Amino acid sequence: MEWRDEGIVLSTRPFGETSVILDIISKEHGRASGLVKGGRSRRMRPSLQPGNSVEVTWRARLDDQLGNFAVELSRARAGHLMETATGTFGIQAIAGLLRHLPDRDPHPRLYETVGLVVEHLDEPAAAAAVMVRFELAFLEEMGFGLNLSSCAATGLTEGLVWVSPRSGRAVSREAGEPYADKLLPLPGFLTAPEDRLPSGVGDLRAAFDLTGHFLDACILGPADRVLPAAREHFVSAVARGLGANR
Repeated sequence: MEWRDEGIVLSTRPFGETSVILDIISKEHGRASGLVKGGRSRRMRPSLQPGNSVEVTWRARLDDQLGNFAVELSRARAGHLMETATGTFGIQAIAGLLRHLPDRDPHPRLYETVGLVVEHLDEPAAAAAVMVRFELAFLEEMGFGLNLSSCAATGLTEGLVWVSPRSGRAVSREAGEPYADKLLPLPGFLTAPEDRLPSGVGDLRAAFDLTGHFLDACILGPADRVLPAAREHFVSAVARGLGANR
C-alpha cells in the first residue's frame, strides 16, 4: 500500500532510539500518522517541527498498519511560530483538537483552514479570528455545526447577539432578552465577513467561550476528554497582545 500527499506537521513522539511517530493533517487523507525512521537525527528533526508543511509518502503492507512516512520539507515555518506564545500554543491547541478526528478520514476544508491559521498565529487579533473559525469548522466537520446566520425564534438575520447553548442556533436581541442569563453571547465579528477581527478582549473571550462550550458538550465531554491546556494559554497570549495594542 502506498499514497502521497501534502500535509502540515502537528506533532511527533519518540519511537525507539532514533525514530519518531509523525502526526500530520493532510490534504487528501485527513489526520494521518506514520513512522519516520531516523526522525530524531540532526538532519531530520528540523523538518518535523509542528507547523511545517511537508510532502509525505506513506507505505505499509496493509492499509490498517501504522506504516512508514518518507518526508520532504516543503515550507519551514516552525521557527517563526516558536518565536511567539500565540504561535507555540496555537499549533499545540490545533493538534490537541485534531487528534479526535478519525484516522485517515479526509477533511480538506480543515486542512485548508489549518493552513490559514498557521500563517497568522503571530498576529494577535488575526490569530484569534482564524482560530475561532477553525474551531467552528472543526465542530461542523464533526457533525455539530453552529447556525449563526439567523435567529432560531424569528428567522431574523440582524441583531443576533446570543446563541442557544442547546441547539447552537443564533438568537436575536429581542427574542432572547427574557432568557439572556441562559444564553451564550455571540461576538459580532463571527456574524460579519471573515476578515472582521475581534474588537477587544471581551469579544475574544466570548468567542472562545462559545466554541469551547460546544467542543466540550458535543465532542470532548462525551469521550471523557477535556479541552487542550494549550488552548487557554493561546487565548491568554492573544488577550495580552490585544490589550497591549489597545
